[in-house]
Amino acid sequence: MWAKPKIKQLPFGYKLMISYCILIMIAVLIVGNVANRVYVESMREQTRSIIQGTLHQMKNNIAFKMEDTKRISDMLYFDEHLARVLRQYEKGWKSYDSMTNVLMPKFQTAVETANRRMWLSMYLKNDTFPEVYNVYDNKDPLDIPARLYDIFQYKRLIDKDWYINFPAEEVYGTTLQWRQIEDDHKYGRISLLRRVIDVGGEVYPFEEIGFMRISVALSDLFDGVDFQKIGEGTNLYISDLKSNVIISSGTNDVPEMKMINQISKNEDDLIIRDTLPGLDMELVAFVPANLVEKDAHKVRNLTLFICLVCIILFFFVSVIVSRYFGKRVSKIVMVVDSFQEGEFHKRIHFKGNDEFKKIASALNEMGSNIGRLIQEVYLADLQKKEAELESLHSQINPHFLYNTLSSISRLAKFGELDKLQRMVMDLAKFYRLSLNEGRNVIPVKSELEQAQAYIDIQKIKYESRMQVQYDIDPEVVRYETVKLILQPFIENVLEHAWMGDSIHIRIKGRVEDDYLEFRIIDNGVGFPAGMNRDIIGAQELRNAGYGVKNVDQRIKLHYGAEYGVILFSRPGIGTTVRIILPLVKRQTSEGRIKGA
Repeated sequence: MWAKPKIKQLPFGYKLMISYCILIMIAVLIVGNVANRVYVESMREQTRSIIQGTLHQMKNNIAFKMEDTKRISDMLYFDEHLARVLRQYEKGWKSYDSMTNVLMPKFQTAVETANRRMWLSMYLKNDTFPEVYNVYDNKDPLDIPARLYDIFQYKRLIDKDWYINFPAEEVYGTTLQWRQIEDDHKYGRISLLRRVIDVGGEVYPFEEIGFMRISVALSDLFDGVDFQKIGEGTNLYISDLKSNVIISSGTNDVPEMKMINQISKNEDDLIIRDTLPGLDMELVAFVPANLVEKDAHKVRNLTLFICLVCIILFFFVSVIVSRYFGKRVSKIVMVVDSFQEGEFHKRIHFKGNDEFKKIASALNEMGSNIGRLIQEVYLADLQKKEAELESLHSQINPHFLYNTLSSISRLAKFGELDKLQRMVMDLAKFYRLSLNEGRNVIPVKSELEQAQAYIDIQKIKYESRMQVQYDIDPEVVRYETVKLILQPFIENVLEHAWMGDSIHIRIKGRVEDDYLEFRIIDNGVGFPAGMNRDIIGAQELRNAGYGVKNVDQRIKLHYGAEYGVILFSRPGIGTTVRIILPLVKRQTSEGRIKGA
């Protein structure tokens, strides 16, 4: 009979290789695109660096002209002879002589010393000097060929807002301002404002005897701001700190007071700003994006075309590949997810003889084996945990019973029948609560009653030598715990902690945010130095008593390793035992414990 030939499936390794090839090709295209971006950004940074250098030169030129104007003001500010004349209040011939032979020549010399047009206005506090000023008939004083100066009295100055807001003379020789005041904006000027100080006077701080205003044309101050220095097609602007244009230079001039951000319509335009110290202005260079990236457009367009072709091609390839692999991988993921959720009965089947088929077979077999093993281990664990709990619990009762029977024997021997009767009754109560119908988990109320029954037994023995204080939060009775966690520690105190003829024990119970805590605190001898740490894993604490470690083991076995017993002790001061339990609410509602 003719046998149907087996169709050889493409191995998964080849499929994976094809996928990697596609990813590598895409990665190459991404790298190409990134390289193009880096190239364009590099050109922008290079252009920015060159323009910033040019702007720095322009700023230095402006600063030089400002310093030259300041130098003129220094001639008057530091002139002691001028200050001496201005503080002489003598009318008549003396005042006239000082005006014509001292003040006017000094002011004329100052304006003629300047390297550019300048208008000087002097306000004198000494009212013995007459005013000397020019009439300009609504013309700009800087448009008059002659170098001009005006002399005014102080009464013209004191009510002006710009003078009222002028800063105080805190440091000699440094307080000055460049501002556009009065009609400066109208005529395109800016003024250097500065006080005249009585440097030779005896009053300190120095008395103000005058005020000077030196006005210069903005066109003279910023004549070095030329767009041709950074290239054709660019623009340079002088703007205030609110980005309003004051002066523009370029092929695309804009009206004054237009906002800088209204000039650029492309987010890729290059705008470089540099502040002008002392002027509250900025020097702004505007370079359109087409100038910055004109050589990068060809590279960018070619890269975009290649990327577009690759995206279309790889899109169709990815659809075919994803459909083929996606169905199989999704089935495997579905089965694995069900295994994580504990459902080991689901199975997967693939046609063919490739790697997916082998994976499916292995998953099916693994699910069957894990399900069976988990069931077996779970049952064995339950049995083992129950046996360990019963074993640990059974190891405590004989130890306590032996000590109590010894005490009963002593009471019978000495004929103390009342104490003997109370001890027997408390012992019966203790074991009634301890047995608890064979349950290992009991309400916290019952555990506290059992501890109190034990304490009542011991009080018969020790009488007033033993003092016990309870500090129990009523909220603790709402929860449950493994039984016999308090009595072993109280017993341990009475066996080992005596220091002298008395012992004081404090039992605390609190409900914290996410756990229940008991503390048993005594004022006994404590443990020797070096033993103050967690009871588990501390070899030095093996002498702490078997019952102590027994409680910790039972808590961890029942609730987990994050709970248990922590022991703190200092020699000669006492010991504190912390018992940490989870917040497990009890099944029934009972009243408050006795003595809580």
